[in-house]
Amino acid sequence: MALMLLAAEWAHLRAGPPLCVATIDHGLRKDSRFEAEQVAQWAAARALPHTILVWNGGGLKSRIQERAREARYELLFAYAARIGADIVATAHHADDQAETILFRLLRGSGLAGLSGMAESCTRNGLVHSRPLLQCSKAELVALCEAKAHPFLNDPSNQNPAYARTRMRGLSGFLAEQGLDRNALLRLGRRAARAEAALAAQTEIAHANVIAKREPGRFSANFICLADEPEEIFLRVLAREIKMLSEEKPVLRLARLEALTLTLRHALGAGEAFAATLGGCAIRLRRDGTLTLTRESGRRRGLANTQPTPCGRS
Repeated sequence: MALMLLAAEWAHLRAGPPLCVATIDHGLRKDSRFEAEQVAQWAAARALPHTILVWNGGGLKSRIQERAREARYELLFAYAARIGADIVATAHHADDQAETILFRLLRGSGLAGLSGMAESCTRNGLVHSRPLLQCSKAELVALCEAKAHPFLNDPSNQNPAYARTRMRGLSGFLAEQGLDRNALLRLGRRAARAEAALAAQTEIAHANVIAKREPGRFSANFICLADEPEEIFLRVLAREIKMLSEEKPVLRLARLEALTLTLRHALGAGEAFAATLGGCAIRLRRDGTLTLTRESGRRRGLANTQPTPCGRS
């Protein structure tokens, strides 16, 4: 609600672009439809067109919040594309950011994950903006109260069945140990800074790889990367796998790390090596030539995502 109020005010004062409001009815609670219709009434009071987007996820038994989030983005960006919107703005705030960083920290995320959510990024060809990331939830609640505008509380945020809710129960203890919201946000900024530096170095290293690219196949001598730091090697390798794979897979960091370690060892020892990861068959020759081949759908289902050494060639 705070985002809708601020956006409407901004558009009115600055003669900004037309705004549309969308509410997702996930169908996970009995009051969800009523709440979505209430938001529609509040939007109408400000002459903002409103649409309720429905997701039928009531039958799910596991990973409910994760799948609901994926469906929410899919619905929002599909709707934005239909109406010709350029930007999708969501109301993630500083508390959400700190929680996201903690959640990823507990799951052993890399630097990119610890950077938290970006204030702006591209998704499905549109801009995803999070303009309220610098604002706390308390500030946004205070804004609604100052404008005497009602808002809704999602009871799912107190449901202990969800991992994030259970994690929030640790917040008091963690804050006593110094890991409060500000500390988590500081960690996110530092991780983002380091991530930007590594990304820049990866670009330089990647540009030095002289590759032969064909449909479904990549080949290059990786000796030029032998002296690069492990993280840079890993990132260049991950980029090539993602570029080659049809489905643009999310590579599991632990498996990518294991592959990188074994591959670098084989490269330094002049040994041959073979593995599969992310829908790609990976083969290293003794002379340092690395070949990535996109696997067919049938073979991909049988692929081994753990690196396995092969005989010399």
